[in-house]
Amino acid sequence: MRGVMILAGVMIGLGTVMAQVADHMMAASATTASSAPSVMVAAAESPAPASGVRSVVVPRDRHGHFQTEGRIEGQRIKFMVDTGASVVAMNESSAARIGVRPVQSEFNAKVTTANGVIKAARTRLAMVQIGDLIVRDVDAMVLPDEALSQNLLGLSFLGKLKRFEFAGGRMVLEQ
Repeated sequence: MRGVMILAGVMIGLGTVMAQVADHMMAASATTASSAPSVMVAAAESPAPASGVRSVVVPRDRHGHFQTEGRIEGQRIKFMVDTGASVVAMNESSAARIGVRPVQSEFNAKVTTANGVIKAARTRLAMVQIGDLIVRDVDAMVLPDEALSQNLLGLSFLGKLKRFEFAGGRMVLEQ
């Protein structure tokens, strides 16, 4: 279990670093892009009638990231889709809004981020909903606010979907 948590921490760190690299790479193209505000909420597509497949399309924002809004415990939570993060990672403020308030002693998992090694608290989310997609029993980590500015929708959610892919400038999540 310790090895899995170390790997999760490394993956969170790599995801954070890759997001920052993408920010810098996309900055030049963002200056030539339209100045219209980007949509940062996932647009749910209708399920295919015969197959019952549900999908959500997450457009790329002007920085090249895939931002979406989800629900946990009935509360709206903003996420950045991060295929490099092993687990869903939430900052303390977002976790508190859904009723997850780890005590100091629960911050016992070491994770590597772009800001260095940070202690995080493990948790399990009963249900995470993005559009019409619902995933139950999702492993997650809570990080201090100063260590994580954006919540990450990692592989503990994405891996339970039928598929997820980047195509045509959009992230497609399918269940």
